[in-house]
Amino acid sequence: MNKTILAFGEVVWDILPSGNILGGTPSNMAFRCNSFGEEGFLLSRVGDDKLGQLAVDRLIELGISTDYIQIDSAFPTGVVKITFDENNEPVYRVPTDVAFDHIEFTSEALKLAKNTDCIFFGLLPQRFGISKNTLRELIKESPASIKFFDLKLFQHFFNAGVVEELLKCSHIVRVKEKEIGFLIEKLHLDCKDIMDFGEALTRKYKVQLVLITRGGKGVMAYHKDKGVFTDSGYIILKVDNIGSGMAFSAGFLHFYLNGKSLQDALQFGNAAGALNSTKNGATSFFGINDVLKFMEATQKCDSY
Repeated sequence: MNKTILAFGEVVWDILPSGNILGGTPSNMAFRCNSFGEEGFLLSRVGDDKLGQLAVDRLIELGISTDYIQIDSAFPTGVVKITFDENNEPVYRVPTDVAFDHIEFTSEALKLAKNTDCIFFGLLPQRFGISKNTLRELIKESPASIKFFDLKLFQHFFNAGVVEELLKCSHIVRVKEKEIGFLIEKLHLDCKDIMDFGEALTRKYKVQLVLITRGGKGVMAYHKDKGVFTDSGYIILKVDNIGSGMAFSAGFLHFYLNGKSLQDALQFGNAAGALNSTKNGATSFFGINDVLKFMEATQKCDSY
C-alpha cells in the first residue's frame, strides 16, 4: 500500500545562472516521493502573480497535486537566488515575507494531516508566525504520523528556540555533516564530533533517529536504541547537488515506511541521493528500478 507523505513549506522559483527552475525543498520532496511510488502531497502557498501561475502549471507538469497550493493576493511568490561556491556547492539567498511565509491552516490541510503517514518539514517556513503556527497545528492534529525534520540551514535565518521546538516534536531529523559544528555550538550540545552528535540529539530532544548526509563520503544514521549505521559514498561524476538531499530522504522513507530494515533504507536512500547528483537539478525523473540498477553498477568508496 502506498504511503502518504505531506511535505509542508516553500514552493519557489530557483533563480540560477542558467535560468529559472521551480524548486523548494518540500516540492522537491513531494516529486521524489511520487517517483518512488508513494503519494507525496505539497502544502504551500504562492502569490497571485505570474510566477505563481507558472509555479502551479509546473507542479502539474511534474505530477504534483495542486489541491493544497494556496493563492495569496497580498504577498508574492517566493524565489531563491542560487550561486555556486568554489566547491560547486549551492549558495542560497531567499527574500523574506513572501507567500510561503503565510500558509494557512485550512480544513483541507487538517483532513490531509489526519490521514498522512509522514509530515515532512524544514526550517525556512518558520520565519513568520502564520506558517509557523500552521505547522504546529499540523503536528498536533496528526499524532500517528512520523515527523521528519529536514534541518537544512540558510544563511539568513537561524533561531535556536525555533529549532529546539521542532526537534522536540520530531521522530526523524536529517542534517548535513558540514553543518554539525554550527549546530553543536548554537544548541549547546555536549559532544565533540559527528559520532557523538546523533546520540546528543536523541538524548536531549528525544529524537528517535538522526540521519547525517556526508556528500561524497556517504551517509550515517544514529538510532536511539540501535546505535550507529553507515553506508559509504559512490564514485560518480557529479553534475550538481540540487535535490540530492531530498532524493536521499524520499528514498530512505520509501523503504523505512514500508517496514524495511534501517540499514536497507539507509543504503537505498544513499544510492538515490548519489544518482540524483549525476543529473541536472532536483526533478530529473528516475524510479525505484533505476536506483537499484545504479546500486548494482556503480562502484563505492573503499571505506566509510
